Amino acid sequence: MKHWKQILIITLIGFILLQSCAALPRFNDKRPNFLIVLTDDQRIGSMDFMPVTQSIIFDQGVTFDHGYDTTPLCCPSRASILTGMYDHNNGVRTDDDRLKLPTFVDALHQNGYYTGLVGKYLNSWDGDPRPEFDDWVSFFRGESKYYDPYLNVNGTWSNHDGYVTDILSDYAVQFLDSAAKQQRPFLLYFAPNAPHLPSTPKIEDTHLLDQLPPFRPPSFNQADVSKIPPWFQSQLMGPNGIKFVDNSRRRMLLDLIDLDRNMANVLTTMKNNGQLDNTVIIYLSDNGWFWGEHRLTQKNSYYEEGARIPFAMRYPPLIPKPYVEERMVGNIDIAPTIYQLAGIAIPKNVDGLSWVNLFNGGPWRDSLLIEGWPPRGAYDAIHTERYVYAETKSEGQPTFPEFYDLQLDPYELNNAVNGPAYQSIIASLKQRLPLLEKQSGASTAP
Repeated sequence: MKHWKQILIITLIGFILLQSCAALPRFNDKRPNFLIVLTDDQRIGSMDFMPVTQSIIFDQGVTFDHGYDTTPLCCPSRASILTGMYDHNNGVRTDDDRLKLPTFVDALHQNGYYTGLVGKYLNSWDGDPRPEFDDWVSFFRGESKYYDPYLNVNGTWSNHDGYVTDILSDYAVQFLDSAAKQQRPFLLYFAPNAPHLPSTPKIEDTHLLDQLPPFRPPSFNQADVSKIPPWFQSQLMGPNGIKFVDNSRRRMLLDLIDLDRNMANVLTTMKNNGQLDNTVIIYLSDNGWFWGEHRLTQKNSYYEEGARIPFAMRYPPLIPKPYVEERMVGNIDIAPTIYQLAGIAIPKNVDGLSWVNLFNGGPWRDSLLIEGWPPRGAYDAIHTERYVYAETKSEGQPTFPEFYDLQLDPYELNNAVNGPAYQSIIASLKQRLPLLEKQSGASTAP
């Protein structure tokens, strides 16, 4: 009996030491660093106002021309990024739902990475530090005011004088300088709240874009809304909608202009620290935003303006030449890509796919699920590179189906669900949609 007790004690001590060593610095660790830049409500087509970010990340890496958020709403989208899972699997369906599952940050931290968060975590989180982050700078729940923000810095709440994007950028630079002194790779999750409404521009920028041309695509202030779901019709812009769109668009773009300046500081720091070319940099938004298309002025939709986002990755060892990727990627792909590049086994419950396979010419998906829940609308859409088939469910209403051929109808003005030429395609997509709705793990993808 005494002999077995001694073996048990030695085994327990060895296990504790092994767990402790996992978080210790690893000398000559050649694994890549990771920088995730996650903006808030930045829509497709806005990168023209961020020339530095465009030139260093997008133009020196891969631009995902068909990059989507699988639930285009703040908290659910961020949960999908952190877990690599569709929200029907991770349980975060609204901005108030708490994420209770492990994330890739947990795995990196446990495997020796130096981890930091600067900015927004989840709308459902109170802003206090989380144990998987070595360094923490955040605000309460989902939003912070743009001037003089109240931030939690490593457990201490305090007011900070100044403009929030500048302040968060300074903390990101501090983290990068600290990471340069570590003998281990780092992860920085940099999530500024720009350009989320109220989109308060920096005072010094208020004179800019005063001659900004109006944004008037063919779908702007769409006259006939009878072929879009009843739920969306309840969200249509009112009499002052056009004025609101023009004003908020300008403010959002001014926020992005300042963010671009701060991204220049972050990227310059990385270059000076020798971190730039051995860091996987992923840039994206948590969802898109409507500027009057379909008479909508917000987010949360499978329409292109709601779900398609600015999305790029820079990592010279894997992407030696810049190019534009036309195949579909989603925010659920970030976690498995990080796992693989960090040498960590991809959990079986991850729904996304690693981009390593994409870049190496391997097989890839031909469809992606876009999903949403009440109270902001209940819908499921299967999205391919050319077609979208969606079903919206409104209380007391029959299911509302939609179908769009994005090649012939890029502005999604013609709901062709009854089009004779498309019936076989629609039947196929309609049959595959329930499979995506039930997908659990990449191995079960249709």
